[in-house]
Amino acid sequence: MQTHGSTPCPCPSFRLRELASMYFTMVAVFLVILVVALQGLVPRGTYFPYKVPLDPQGLLELSWNVSYPEQAVYFQILIRKLKFGLLFGMSDRGEFENADLAVLWNDGHSSYFGDAWSDAHGQLHMDSQQDYQLLGAQKTPEGLYLLFRRAFSTCDPKDYLIEDGTVHLIYGILENPVHSLRAINISTMYRGLQRVQLLKPNITIPELPSNVKTMEIKTPNIVIPSQETTYWCYIAELPDSFAKHHIVMYEPVITAGNEALVHHMEIFQCAAEFDSIPHYNDLCDSKMKPERLNYCRHVLAAWAMGAQAFYYPEEAGLAFGGPGSSRYLRLEVHYHNPLLFKGRRDSSGIRLYYTANLRPHDAGIMELGLVYTPVMAVPPGETTFILTGYCTDKCTLQALPEDGIRIFASQLHTHLAGRKVVTVLSRDGREQQVVNADGHYSPHFQEIRMLKELVAVFPGDELITTCTYNTEGRSKVTVGGFGIMEEMCVNYVHYYPQTQLELCKSAVDPGYLHLYFNTVNRFNDEEICTCPQVSIPEQFSSIPWNAFNRDVLKSLYNFAPISVHCNKSSAVRFPVRRAFRAKAHKMGWGSGTWKCRTGSCCRAPAPALKELCIT
Repeated sequence: MQTHGSTPCPCPSFRLRELASMYFTMVAVFLVILVVALQGLVPRGTYFPYKVPLDPQGLLELSWNVSYPEQAVYFQILIRKLKFGLLFGMSDRGEFENADLAVLWNDGHSSYFGDAWSDAHGQLHMDSQQDYQLLGAQKTPEGLYLLFRRAFSTCDPKDYLIEDGTVHLIYGILENPVHSLRAINISTMYRGLQRVQLLKPNITIPELPSNVKTMEIKTPNIVIPSQETTYWCYIAELPDSFAKHHIVMYEPVITAGNEALVHHMEIFQCAAEFDSIPHYNDLCDSKMKPERLNYCRHVLAAWAMGAQAFYYPEEAGLAFGGPGSSRYLRLEVHYHNPLLFKGRRDSSGIRLYYTANLRPHDAGIMELGLVYTPVMAVPPGETTFILTGYCTDKCTLQALPEDGIRIFASQLHTHLAGRKVVTVLSRDGREQQVVNADGHYSPHFQEIRMLKELVAVFPGDELITTCTYNTEGRSKVTVGGFGIMEEMCVNYVHYYPQTQLELCKSAVDPGYLHLYFNTVNRFNDEEICTCPQVSIPEQFSSIPWNAFNRDVLKSLYNFAPISVHCNKSSAVRFPVRRAFRAKAHKMGWGSGTWKCRTGSCCRAPAPALKELCIT
């Protein structure tokens, strides 16, 4: 499990590892946890600043802390109603197969703890290298506290590599005694998954101003529907003549008892062009929802389960109120209710901390990635299909101030097929640094994340956002767009000082997509509709998705010219329209060019793309 993306780590020699494996296996097999009142052994809650309920019933509560000097995570699990054991661990996307696990089990007489792994069939095996290190256990009136440690990287191929980004945690509760680890049947136990960002950034929290005020945007005592997934929308209104203020912090406000049901929340500001927005308090997907709510898209705050309070840098704040700012805010709450609880009332939301003493800089939010357009598409049945959006050097050269901007936070976003997202900063054709990356991205866990360090972006720099998609379970093509079954590739970066640049994205040039349709039409027996009156989604839907058509589409997206959207907040574009991939040579993509009909240069890794060029 540690092969992907891991860096070489100093591992002991085979003989030493063999001896150590024998030792740790014996320790794991014969370790008996003496559940006694070990006063002072388990650190108090302040040592574990991050907390999340693992299961919807609230039987399991996870707290953790990160030690960057030790390159390790300290876990504390509270088991409120301990029966005969617990499974806790990590896997690629929350599967119980090929998972890395810490297991506590009881045979009816004694309790045991060990590091284990599951194979492709879900069978548990004791790990020859014990990397979950048990530090203590304590029985309290609340339940059993279990404290253990795990290094980020362990050199064990059976272990999960803990990286920045989303981690899929899995859990299971043993209802009956088991006589051995191999006797555990994970398919019959109460189990589930929880997504968190384990490696929180170690940053200094700015001090709040003395005159800070608070405002709570909450659902007004609604009844959570007894269905697994609910998106609830509520319109709030700022006071009349509300002057410009800076938001300097925000935090969640969760109704007691609903901590396991409130999955994530966002506050959007509505478009200032509307004098009024209808008041609304109902399902976001209701047919009765007023159309104007669709124009409430400007993100003010976002929280997801496991996230802490969000602080703005002391030199910047997010402006709201005053001229040119809408008084209307839309709260959106995602409830995850897999046990279908009925009659649960909720008044959860987000508490904004704001001040009238404006900080030196207004913070801004910029969209990077791909334009919401059907010209960018993912064929069905793909395991890893990659699309890339560019904020080009020509755009930043025109739109950014001479001293540049500083990115301090980021929110990655795709729809249901997204699996990985990364944004990198490129300067003079060379990658400088990763802005934000999530190799285990989930569309069900989206939060604004503070960066570990400020990222400086200057005029002439490029910001390149790449998304990886999986469409294995789909029989039809997935095109770009706003629908949940359509796709997006976006990074909302939070930065200062605010500029006029609000959107810096790209898509393949539509003319070259038309050439693609003509090319595959020429090489396939089935005719593809390419007449002007046929929409792009319809043309994509008529394509037989054989290996040839897939490869040519990948080549098109990788090397054809792109259309650049370099937009001001007023939706007016900076005068940047098209960019070419001649810079491919700077990025080390090899040689071999053809002269294109536009007079630019393009590369063709597959012979079929030559049809788009003149040799």
